[in-house]
Amino acid sequence: MIKLVATDIDGTIFIPEKEFTKEVKDCISRLNDLGIKVVLVTGRMNAAASKIAKDLGLSTPVVSYQGGLVVENGKVLYERYLTEEQTERILEWAGINGENIHINLYNDDILYSEKDCYEIQRYCNNLHTEHTVKKFSEIKKDKINKLLAIEYSDPERITRYEKELQEKFPDLYIVKSTPYFLEFSNPEASKKCAVEFLQRYWGLKKEEILTIGDQNNDIALLQAGGIKVAMGNATEELKEVADYITSSVYEDGFVRAMEKFCL
Repeated sequence: MIKLVATDIDGTIFIPEKEFTKEVKDCISRLNDLGIKVVLVTGRMNAAASKIAKDLGLSTPVVSYQGGLVVENGKVLYERYLTEEQTERILEWAGINGENIHINLYNDDILYSEKDCYEIQRYCNNLHTEHTVKKFSEIKKDKINKLLAIEYSDPERITRYEKELQEKFPDLYIVKSTPYFLEFSNPEASKKCAVEFLQRYWGLKKEEILTIGDQNNDIALLQAGGIKVAMGNATEELKEVADYITSSVYEDGFVRAMEKFCL
């Protein structure tokens, strides 16, 4: 019997750049009524993810920053940060004398950008979030949740960087979360780490956990589940890891999977 559903947000329960459908919201309400814990597991900021959880009527912990932060009703249960030294190495790689690629910096759940540029405006508009413009050199880097490199015009660049930087920075967790985003975080800040923490927190068995997602950063999420579900719109790499492939987010694939395994 499934006791925990750990789900990605964007591309899984959220249609890209939109919101969840009434069918998804009703399905999550039915899961709640059955006593099945539904946990959002996302690369988004905690502030943004917590708002979505509230809109869905969830009171369970929220997993944000790919697994770097787990918060339950304002209380931090689990957190893993980048060190200042790790942060500076990535910023040096990304800077104008390096690859000259846009970086979002998240410190203590605040999103910073050095410039009010196209990348940060498009990112914030799509995710309905806010940002602060500030020189990274002026920020106290004591609680770096993650760094995010953005390349909208040439996504192949992100694919290439993912492979190169996993070798260059073996002490970091580096993963492509969309075709345009490359994320950098603590090696214990993966979705797998966070779900396994919750498994221990609640004393669950792995076979009582269903995990569902759509992007390569959800490979770690699926690995934590006893039942691994990929969306119909998922990457081929994620589908290879899955036990079951549901329909796409545009066809309420999340709902179809819940009907099959939980309802």
